[in-house]
Order: sequence, then C-alpha cells, then structure tokens
Amino acid sequence: MAVGKEILTKIRSVQNTQKITKAMQMVSTSKMRKTQDRMRLARPYAEKVRIVMSHLAQVETEHKQLPILESRENIRRAGFILITTDKGLCGGLNANLLKKFLGQVQEYQQQGVEVEVICFGSKGLAACNRAGLNVVASAVNLGDTPKMEVLLGSLTEVFQRYADGGLDIVHLVYSRFINTMRQEPNLETLLPIGHNVLNEISEAEEYGREYVYEPSPILVLEYLVRRYLESVVYQALCENMASEQSARMVAMKAATDNASNAIKELRLIYNKSRQAAITTELSEIVAGAAAV
Repeated sequence: MAVGKEILTKIRSVQNTQKITKAMQMVSTSKMRKTQDRMRLARPYAEKVRIVMSHLAQVETEHKQLPILESRENIRRAGFILITTDKGLCGGLNANLLKKFLGQVQEYQQQGVEVEVICFGSKGLAACNRAGLNVVASAVNLGDTPKMEVLLGSLTEVFQRYADGGLDIVHLVYSRFINTMRQEPNLETLLPIGHNVLNEISEAEEYGREYVYEPSPILVLEYLVRRYLESVVYQALCENMASEQSARMVAMKAATDNASNAIKELRLIYNKSRQAAITTELSEIVAGAAAV
C-alpha cells in the first residue's frame, strides 16, 4: 500500500493548501468592501475640485500662463506614474497592467523618446528594474489604507519637472475597478490636462456669476490644479486597491474550488488503488487454497 500512502499524503497536502486559500478568500472579501467604500468616497472630492477649477478657468482667460497647463507639441521625454500591487496572488491583474504599460513604453522608445517612471507598488518596481527602465522615485508597502503624504513627495517632483520643461507628457497607469469580476488596465494622460477637464461645463452648471478670488485667480487656479492632479492619482490608487482585493478574492475562490476538485480526483484514485490491492490479495488467497 505504498502507493496508497503517497496518495493520502498528497490529499492532506492539498487540504492544507485549500485551508490557506479559503482563509485568503475570506480576508480579501472583507478588505474588498472597505476598499470599495473608500474608492467611492474619494470620487466626490475630485469631482467638486474639477467643477470649481472649470469655473475659474472659464472666467480667467489667462490660465494658459500656468506652466503646468502648457501643452508641448514635441514630446522628447515622457513620464509614467505606475500603480501596481505590493503583493501577488491576484490573478492576472498586474500582468495585464504591465503588458499595457510596457507596450506604451516600447512605442516611445521606438520614437526615441526618453522614459522616466515613478512606481507605487513593489510589483511594478520589480518589473521596471527587470526591464532596465529609469525609475526616478518609488513607494512600496503602501498598506491597505492609502495615505496621501506618502505620495506627495513623488507627485510634487513630477509636477515640478513638467512645469520646468523636464517632462513633456505624464501618463497615469493603474487598474480601473469596473465590478467585482472585472478590472481593466487603464492608461490615461495626466499632463497636459485636456480641454475637456478645464472647459467642459454643462448648461446646468453655467451659473453666469463672476467670482472673486484671493489673492489672485492665477494663484487659486494653480493651487486647484495641483489638488486636482493629486486627487486623480489618489483616486487611481484607491481603484487599484479595490481591483487588487476583488481580483485576489476571485483568484483564491478559484484556487479553493480547484483544490476541492483535486481532492475528489485523488480520493477516487486512492479508492481504485485500494480496491485493486484488495482484489489482488483475494486472488492470491483463492489461488493458494486451490493449490492446497
């Protein structure tokens, strides 16, 4: 019964793995609800800042004087803010995101454009190091609750480099949360800010009022632009964390189900081998009795 003992050892090993995946599934389910609530709570602030900034941009026609709002025709140096997870076991979430990111990087490199990357998350940082990309800043081990103070240093550096002409375009790459079963890799242009962000106001939002700002509209607009950009990155980080927990919950559920199927198959093989051993023993006994 040496074969039977080996099968029983495999069954116990799969059962232990199933306990781990089941526990990880329950933990991810609990965290997923918190991350989704945090993601939804971050949206109204970003939307309100966008509306106020749009009103000011329409009233103040000199907003194009701000360096951070300038558009560059020739792109010589591109920056990426890459948001990935710190941990694995979340299906193809990071793989799909990095595939989209590296594809865009390859297009820029073929055009002779220099690429600089800021990584939030250890998986993206490891991938950029393997690809030999220029990582100018990074932040890892962000935890389950994103904190804005951890991001401010790197974001301030990016915005300042764009305003000074060190970067001609800045992209934001993250996993967008659609629903529990679906997350999409998203690559959007963070800088320059599109005209649809600054000037798109519906008829219901056109109040026809003139605003008075202190100390000046330009300074207020510059402050709002930075707060808006920071809120966009923070919202992307919240969505990426919600996507991570949802993808991990689905992946661990699939692993738990696969473990159950593997246990069933192993038990069937064990029962067949045990039945075969019993049949062999009976045959030997009958043959011995007949010989006597």
